[in-house]
Amino acid sequence: MARLVKFGDFLKRSKIPIEISDIETYKRVTIRIKHGGVSLRDSEIGKKIGTKKQFILKQGQFIVSKIDARYGAFGIAPEEVDNAIITGNFWAYDVDFDIIDIDWFNQFTNSQYFYDLCERASSGITHRKYLSETAFLDNEIMLPNLQEQKKSIQHVESLKLNGNNISSEITHQLDLIKDLRQAFLREAMQGVLVSNETQSGATGTDLLAEIQAEKTQLVKEKKIKKPKTLAPITEDEPPFDIPKNWTWCRLGDTLNYEFTLSYGVLVPGNDVVSGVPFVRVQDLDYPYRQPAKCIDIEIEKKFSKTRLKGNELLICVVGSIGKICKVNYLWKDANIARAVCRYMPNKLLNRDFIYYLLLSESIQNYFKSSTKSINPTLNVNLLERTLFPIPPLEIQERIVAKLDELMAVCDALETHVKQNQHTNEQLLQQVLREALGA
Repeated sequence: MARLVKFGDFLKRSKIPIEISDIETYKRVTIRIKHGGVSLRDSEIGKKIGTKKQFILKQGQFIVSKIDARYGAFGIAPEEVDNAIITGNFWAYDVDFDIIDIDWFNQFTNSQYFYDLCERASSGITHRKYLSETAFLDNEIMLPNLQEQKKSIQHVESLKLNGNNISSEITHQLDLIKDLRQAFLREAMQGVLVSNETQSGATGTDLLAEIQAEKTQLVKEKKIKKPKTLAPITEDEPPFDIPKNWTWCRLGDTLNYEFTLSYGVLVPGNDVVSGVPFVRVQDLDYPYRQPAKCIDIEIEKKFSKTRLKGNELLICVVGSIGKICKVNYLWKDANIARAVCRYMPNKLLNRDFIYYLLLSESIQNYFKSSTKSINPTLNVNLLERTLFPIPPLEIQERIVAKLDELMAVCDALETHVKQNQHTNEQLLQQVLREALGA
């Protein structure tokens, strides 16, 4: 049978004081938010510890951060943090296990109900709210007896196991959709996704020659400088066979020669009220949303050469190597961060076809294999050498139309699976709340 109890009935504050000695070494703890648990942060010599009056934490105690409790920063102290030190911002409590089962309490504290209790027991301004210990300990809950708590935990573990199995299956389905996307891209890149017949009989070699002729004319008219010559493609370099009316080339051969491959601005975006929009790596995931950061107009004038025209492809060259984004009208006249490279495909090519090629596993693997280092960077030389299969424009457009159709199917499948994932998480949380009476 359940009875109404206060937190203070089974939580008793533990204050074991300690004076930090400069010559001793002490364990320190960290408490992760969102019920991430309590773990060892580090061990530090006393002379480097500023706060000299602290407290000792014991294994099995419940510890809570008075600052981040409302974000789920609490948990049971494991063996590794036994006798660690904590400041006054962390509160340690002995738990009366004759009243409450430790596993039941651990599950209960991971409920939204408990988070809400901590929120209501906190006061102060939005970003500096502190938990009130009196209000926290005065919280009342309907607590089952120990036997019922243990039964609830067994039920919860069974539900979590089922939920994890469903979650694993959903993750597997998402992986299958990802593999399906790559299968379509692979077939497109190898020239087996659509018919390779053309009305004009044009070839990829013809198209590449036309691009080269355009470059030669622009150099002759002194509109551009003569580009450097790229290394010829060796016989054993292509990774797979392509149709006879396709040809291999390098990314550097596909440029709009009025726009070189170029990195962005080596300054942080500022939270200014007005200025030039600043596209960072994190913005590449949201191409139809205005960038959150801006650059001061006067600073940006120095970097106007990397201002976007509205039809480029952006490639992440630092961090999330190979992340690709199509620039649209919303980003026209924005500038880009140093970790982003601007690539303007030649106007004789279909930009969406190039975009799909860059997303393909073959090219993504090339990017990643070429940047193996402590701080990997995809530089311009590597990008220029990237190997491309190029069909006639008519086939490029045919491939894009087919891929758009197939990717829309994949998008719909992914949305459906993610909805199932969200529903599964909600149902699991609901049954957990019911099982714990929260």
